[in-house]
Amino acid sequence: MAARIDVYVEVAKRRTFAAAIDWPGWCRSGKTQEDAVEALAEYAGRYRRAVGRTAGGLKVPRSGPSFDVVERVKGNATTEFGAPGVVPAIDEREVSVESVRRLVSLLNAAWKAFDGTAANTRGRSLRKGPRGGGRSLAAIVEHVHGAEGAYLAKIGGPTKAPAEDQELRSLYVRIVTTRAKGEPPPRIPRSGGVWPIPYAIRRSAWHALDHAWEIEDRTTGR
Repeated sequence: MAARIDVYVEVAKRRTFAAAIDWPGWCRSGKTQEDAVEALAEYAGRYRRAVGRTAGGLKVPRSGPSFDVVERVKGNATTEFGAPGVVPAIDEREVSVESVRRLVSLLNAAWKAFDGTAANTRGRSLRKGPRGGGRSLAAIVEHVHGAEGAYLAKIGGPTKAPAEDQELRSLYVRIVTTRAKGEPPPRIPRSGGVWPIPYAIRRSAWHALDHAWEIEDRTTGR
């Protein structure tokens, strides 16, 4: 029997995201809900390879996975811009420390995939877009680090993130883990709230893998 995977969709006027709820980083977009879910299915094998043995429980049949859309949320300007930007209600639920450990292991795998892809691409050129656009490899790496710093602030971490990736990520993991144990976040953002743990992990993993795949797809010869 084909695997059934719960997803939620974030729908805006011109773009929709579909995300596998229990598999951080497995999130794709399309013009419509159908397009987004189809893209998610197409990336099943690529996601499985990216996170490696960490996804031991993810079985992808040859015919592709089957999805159950369990929630549909209205997108916003961030969605239209090209990033998931709305917290689904399902992420507001309490999560156990054990569940968070599993999600964090997948987040670490996504970070490792990004770092490995970037390292393997140094010294090679990235293909430009049809109008000559597209960040350089160094700019992508800098962008991902900057985004991770912003995400750290969203979970209650300091507004000035550590300069080193490993220190930043270790702090990120420490905060989501202690919050899962019932401890308050170190800081409450001026917005008055922090990202729920499942959403924070899923958003961070998506960003890392999205740019890892961008690098792969744009890599040319030396």
